[in-house]
Amino acid sequence: MANQDLLSDQGLRLDGRRAHELRRIRCKLGVFSQPDGSAYLEQGNTKVLAAVYGPHQAPGKKSNHSEVIVNCQYSMAVFSTGERKNRPRGDRKSQEMTIHLQQTLRAAIKTELYPRSQIDVFIEVLQADGGNYCASVNAATLALIDAGICLKEYVCACTASLANGNVPLMDVSHLEEVSGGATLSVASLPSSNKIAFMEMSQRFHLDHLPKVLDHALQGCQQIMSILDKAVREHLALVGSASDWGNIAK
Repeated sequence: MANQDLLSDQGLRLDGRRAHELRRIRCKLGVFSQPDGSAYLEQGNTKVLAAVYGPHQAPGKKSNHSEVIVNCQYSMAVFSTGERKNRPRGDRKSQEMTIHLQQTLRAAIKTELYPRSQIDVFIEVLQADGGNYCASVNAATLALIDAGICLKEYVCACTASLANGNVPLMDVSHLEEVSGGATLSVASLPSSNKIAFMEMSQRFHLDHLPKVLDHALQGCQQIMSILDKAVREHLALVGSASDWGNIAK
């Protein structure tokens, strides 16, 4: 299917959304009792669990670091893609995703507050349907907040692409990823308008990149509002005993 087929004559996408609409996001904090923080997030049909342990003392030679070590581990459940094959943990794609997540989360954490310490973030994709990196960032942000880790602000991620040659799409599903053109993944700190991470699956024409990037950043802004609402509802439910930074204003 060519990317011009991603939008109907009525301007609707394959799943009924309009070009500028996010997939439905459902999320919950504190889903496990064993980790220091945890969260579950659904972004469309992509479903992710995140767990955070720490901060705790960094092991061995790493214990003299002046700022916290953010240790990430990303993995996909063997049943996550619906294909009957074994996907080994620690494969190249997962290792790349781990590095990207580590870079992104460090941009949001107040690392200077945790010298000689380590924070472990474990992310498991239970079901993959596009935007795995973005859903992982959004779930990890909630888990860090649940763990009481001080953040500079929310870090949120969203994808964007093009349909019908020049119409930007927000929050791309797996079918749109494989049927359309290039996909842009962006993680941003929406309150300060900073980009923490950006990756293109293929190159965009320079004339198209600004509007695709703008759509991804708009998606990050909308996601921040959704996550913030979930955090406030969670705090109202369990109380705000933990000092989780300067996010609540």
